[in-house]
Amino acid sequence: MRRKLIAGNWKMNGLSRDLVEVERLRGAIGQPEADILICPPATLIARMVRIAEGAPFAIGGQDCHWAPAGAHTGDISARMLADAGATAVILGHSERRADHGETSELVARKVAAARQAGLLAIVCVGETEAERDAGRTLEVVGAQLRASLPPGVDPRGLAVAYEPVWAIGSGRTPTGAEIAAVHEGLRATLAASFGPAAEGMRILYGGSVKPGNAAEILALPGVDGALVGGASLRAEDFAAIIAAA
Repeated sequence: MRRKLIAGNWKMNGLSRDLVEVERLRGAIGQPEADILICPPATLIARMVRIAEGAPFAIGGQDCHWAPAGAHTGDISARMLADAGATAVILGHSERRADHGETSELVARKVAAARQAGLLAIVCVGETEAERDAGRTLEVVGAQLRASLPPGVDPRGLAVAYEPVWAIGSGRTPTGAEIAAVHEGLRATLAASFGPAAEGMRILYGGSVKPGNAAEILALPGVDGALVGGASLRAEDFAAIIAAA
């Protein structure tokens, strides 16, 4: 039985004043039935780690560079995230792939760096609306996942997040049957790469997850948690999603 993981991705949101939401969340969730992760912008990680000390949730990053250090102005390495207290990192999010031209091959290098630094790597995959309309969803996400995993990586340090690009921030979600079918396809892809060990890997759903639909999504077969965007910014909304797990 895989324990669910509820991860909040704050994206490029959050100033010092917003750390109060973490305090509020701490008081709102008690002892959750799922693992909880919050991934704020890098400027808040160290402070959020201090606030979260002893709380039933961990702190992660939203991206890392593939190199451990060097002449990469503006970038953050995986070991810097770990040094700040992060325990996980989101990699290959569609916004990174679109805004920064990240390829799956680059994502694989970042996954390797994250694992070397001891971080859980949450590898994101997802299709565009045009790819879905063309009936290529399983083909696209399967190819992304295979190319985003470095050879020889330990599956125990990996999670996968399926986020259809057209659903992110749109308020739209696929049907339950469509989500379950993609998760089943991704599980088969993982099994082909890792054998029986793939059964222990969590596959999250992301894309307009909110309090009103979280219970339905999290109850779907093969859905091992959620990657939550905007609804993770407010403690009240995020706590409601956590309770649905």
